[in-house]
Amino acid sequence: MGFEERVAELHNNKDTTQEAWTICMHSYSDLSCVSPVVFLYLLKECYAYGTLTATTKFHALQQRVQQVLHNTPQPGPAVFIAQCLYVLPLFGSYSEGLSHLIISGLRRYLKSGSFEEDIMEARNVAAQLFLNIVAGFVNHDERIVIKVLEVFDIKLTNIEKVMCSSAVKNDTVLDAAKKFVEGYIQQLMDSRSYATAVALIKQFSIQTAGHPFLLEMLKTKQFKAAETYAMHKGTDMLCLLIQEYVNMNMLKSAYDVIKKNNLRQEFPDIYHKCKESSLKKLAEKGCWDIAEVKTNSNRQLIEYLVYLAMEAGYSEKVDELCDRYSLEGFVKAKGLDFNWKKVVFWKKLAKSGLALDEVQAEISPLSCRYLNINELAIEGIIWVEEVNGLRNATCYLEGCKVVGIDCEWKPNYEKGSKPNKVSILQVASDKRAFVFDLIKLATDVPDVLDNCFTRILHSSRILKLGYNFQCDVNQLTQSYGELKCFKHYEMLLDIQNMFKEPRGGLSGLAKKVLGAGLNKTRRNSNWEQRPLSQHQLEYAALDAAVLVHIFSKGSNSQSGTTSLEDHAKNEWKSYIVAHMDDTTKKVYKVKKKKKNTAPGADDLSKTKLKM
Repeated sequence: MGFEERVAELHNNKDTTQEAWTICMHSYSDLSCVSPVVFLYLLKECYAYGTLTATTKFHALQQRVQQVLHNTPQPGPAVFIAQCLYVLPLFGSYSEGLSHLIISGLRRYLKSGSFEEDIMEARNVAAQLFLNIVAGFVNHDERIVIKVLEVFDIKLTNIEKVMCSSAVKNDTVLDAAKKFVEGYIQQLMDSRSYATAVALIKQFSIQTAGHPFLLEMLKTKQFKAAETYAMHKGTDMLCLLIQEYVNMNMLKSAYDVIKKNNLRQEFPDIYHKCKESSLKKLAEKGCWDIAEVKTNSNRQLIEYLVYLAMEAGYSEKVDELCDRYSLEGFVKAKGLDFNWKKVVFWKKLAKSGLALDEVQAEISPLSCRYLNINELAIEGIIWVEEVNGLRNATCYLEGCKVVGIDCEWKPNYEKGSKPNKVSILQVASDKRAFVFDLIKLATDVPDVLDNCFTRILHSSRILKLGYNFQCDVNQLTQSYGELKCFKHYEMLLDIQNMFKEPRGGLSGLAKKVLGAGLNKTRRNSNWEQRPLSQHQLEYAALDAAVLVHIFSKGSNSQSGTTSLEDHAKNEWKSYIVAHMDDTTKKVYKVKKKKKNTAPGADDLSKTKLKM
């Protein structure tokens, strides 16, 4: 579709469509006799009266402006746009948007060829525009000023040339271009417009300001402007910036500057400390595979990752790393029952040279206690991967009144890719925990699997507990959309709705109600490996079983002796979702006091049950 047709389409006034089309056909196909005012007026009409979204219109018009600049605007495309910028403040609220539009269009146009004569003349026009903006004669936003300087590539020589020939006489305008620009930069600094000031310093290569200016930007949290300024000034200023980031405990920012500017040799300790901090954050999130990649096989960082695994009690990860990188001096974890905290403590003490109390303070977070599945009196964890086990587990679970449900899948760290299929599904009562190998069962016996889980998930006699249940439900639907069992649910209760302002996830809730949190170290482990390790099985079973025990302790709490919130003691039944269908369309939110729901208004029917 041509630009003339696009203009007609965007114009929603039917009575003037033909007239607008006629004007636009001439104006945009031949700009030789079109003034900047007419051009901008038609551009504004296209933008203002179009029926498409603002972003869509902007991108369409941006492309067309680039194209129509080839249609011989006089005296030349770049000069024509500079003249348009003089006129644009007259268009009021449209001024800023149209300024960005025509500048970006000119930028694209200039990339398509060489227009030296036109751009040289345009620089002088734009330099005069810059002087008039600074003097207050033309009103443009600071961001437009910066774009004008950049796209026309205005230098001090252009400003000096214009000032010498300018008829404008004003006491505030200095008699030298450099002093004039420096004065304007000082005004921007005084008004704390640091980003614009830095852009002018960089554009005109002004050797002004210095360390105090950098410190002032950091003090006012203008970090992006500070980094741009430091990169322009060179290594000394970058080193000062990095040191200030360290003093402010902004290790990630310091690390980014070191890496971006290849200053690792100047700051080896800070670089290593930042890498360790990054690894620790990944380990805390359970992203061990990513953390290992981030080490780049650096032995010192690998050893630190081993220490993190030891601190977390992740014994199989310790063994895995030691075997893969041939690390010596670490105690093998398999088959041994010893205190990891002590191992880490004495290793750090021997290696750091710190005082005893300093090391204790450093590793104090290890003193927190995690819930063990044996504390819940679970009689057994049953792995289910074949049809007989599936049927036996179903028969057992059909006899339970309350079960906890959770599922796990292998994390996918590739940006923009789809999540992996759900690998295992855990269903637990107060005595047993079943871990179903969904990948194998869905491949070997899909019909039996569908039938068995339909009997459990569609049953109105079994209360099914979850935590942030909608996430698991959506993942199951996406992974096994061909199975009917995961498209409908009866009697669901997301236990986080029983508490006001639940914090810390399921682990935090377990600590609140049961007195100990959950060790989430293995959350992002490889759940598709077979066989799963014993630690993985215990982790998976605990996530489902703990739901039943939290619910049991919470729903039976009437004396106020537990940490359950008062409102949950008598009203937990109101949070039960009786039916849930077609879960891929909406994320349900159970509202406590919602009495009536219009038919078809939601994918869920929320019902208060008498139990």
